[in-house]
Amino acid sequence: MNKPSLLELLAEVQLGTLTPEQASSRLSVLPFEDLDYAKIDHQRALRTGLPEVIYAAGKSAAQTAEIFGRMAATGADVLATRADEATAAAVAAVSPASEYHRQACAITLRQAPTTEPLGHLAVLCAGTSDLHAAEEAAVTAELFGTRVSRIYDVGVSGIHRLFAQRDSLATADVVIVCAGMEGALPSVVGGLVGVPVIAVPTSVGYGASFAGAAALLGMLNSCSPNVCVVNIDNGFGAAYTATLIARAAHK
Repeated sequence: MNKPSLLELLAEVQLGTLTPEQASSRLSVLPFEDLDYAKIDHQRALRTGLPEVIYAAGKSAAQTAEIFGRMAATGADVLATRADEATAAAVAAVSPASEYHRQACAITLRQAPTTEPLGHLAVLCAGTSDLHAAEEAAVTAELFGTRVSRIYDVGVSGIHRLFAQRDSLATADVVIVCAGMEGALPSVVGGLVGVPVIAVPTSVGYGASFAGAAALLGMLNSCSPNVCVVNIDNGFGAAYTATLIARAAHK
């Protein structure tokens, strides 16, 4: 449930196409739906502008599938992150229209009426090994209704590949940059654009990368003042924040 869907519901009652009892039934899951092991926050989009998202890691496939199905029943778009193929299969059994994005380890279901994308994000990654975080960010932002430009494999070891994308970068409201190893790419991008850059350190690199800790510290020490940093491999968090920034830019 978000503000447009709530207004649409009230309009249907006003027009007589929906009875007050039917509307009450739809609203009965507010403020949350209690499944004992989970309490689904159906009204989060009313408060924050973006819906609750299912973090599938640590949940059983059956739990994720039930939560997904309950959220889908409200007519909203649904996103589950960090989902494996077994979980995707369980979700597909209850929501056949759902789509599994293997590279992103994400499951999406689009149900809300299609609207013009609000805002433009550029999602970059340094190398193909960083695609898991970049695709998690891109899939998340697209489901949230933001236009996404994917610019992949443009790391600093071949910096000319990045410079060839300057025209695409120039139109973005926010840039998300995913990189492992030493994590240098966000600082370079920060010096090329006049918009916020959200850096995502990835758990990619040899031993001294410490599973992304070296990239995280490098990004936190960036000399580009428009760079901020999320946690290691957190493409979802980067996309969530970037979407809010992009929307604010177009209000």
